[in-house]
Order: sequence, then C-alpha cells, then structure tokens
Amino acid sequence: MTASNSRTRSLWIALATFSLVGFGAFMFPAFIIQPFRYQAPRALVWAIVIRQRAPIISLLFAIVSFLLIAMLWRNSNKWRKAVLSLIAITVTFSAVMSRLNYFEWMFHPVDSAKFEAESSSKLGSDEMILAVRYGADARAYPIREMAYHHVLNDVVGGVPIAVTY
Repeated sequence: MTASNSRTRSLWIALATFSLVGFGAFMFPAFIIQPFRYQAPRALVWAIVIRQRAPIISLLFAIVSFLLIAMLWRNSNKWRKAVLSLIAITVTFSAVMSRLNYFEWMFHPVDSAKFEAESSSKLGSDEMILAVRYGADARAYPIREMAYHHVLNDVVGGVPIAVTY
C-alpha cells in the first residue's frame, strides 16, 4: 500500500467516524425518546445528555466532515463523489435537525379537544382516564391519548386549563 493510499484510507476512516458521531448526536435521542415505547432509565439519561449537547456536537463534527470531504473530493471518481455528497447531506441534515425541537412534532399538544357522551364512548371499562371537574362541568381524558400528546388545552366550567400527563 502506498503512502497516498494509506492517507486516503485514513481520511475515509476519519470521515466515517466523524459523520457517524455527528449523525448519532441527532439520531440517538430521537431513537431512545419515543412515545409508547419502554425507555430504560440509563438510556433515557444518556439520550437527554446527548440531546442537550447535540447542536454543538453535530455542528463541530459536520465542519470536520466537510473538511475531510474537501480533502477526498479532488481524487475521487464519480461514485465516491456520490458517497461524499450523501455524507455531506446527512451531516448537514443532522446539524440542522439537532437544533430543532423535533419532540414537539412527536408530542404535539391538542388545541381543540372533541368530546362525546359517556354512553357513546368506546373506552374500555379498564381504561384509565384523567378527570377534571369544575363546578357543574366535567371532562375525562383517556391516558392512552394523553400519553401521546402530553398536553391538551381545554376549557372546563368557563376556565381555560392545560391538561398534562
């Protein structure tokens, strides 16, 4: 193996490492923190720690990845340039997405709840609910739905409330 091939191989390995870590800074928290799925306490702690640091980690690793891409680009054929372009898109996506609160997309609040009479409800008798009564007005919110949305804005007895679970 020539020195040039050894250097190119080292650059590809470095690029793979930096791009995977940058992508992982975005993907790991999104993979661990999901509705209706068991989340181990240790994994959840790591996901939150990484999520808090993901914007800077993904940006730094994207910058290094772009420098490595620039170094590899000149001597690459069209297939390698296609791979380098795909890596550039991936690290850019990760750097942008890690700055957005994508958990709001998964756990979006409900702004206008719709209710039905108890007699026409399809809830099972063993299903848990959150109940709110204010004066003569009462509401029941299924835990199954609240676990997904986490926040519901409603008015009970003329008073605006935010129901959360």
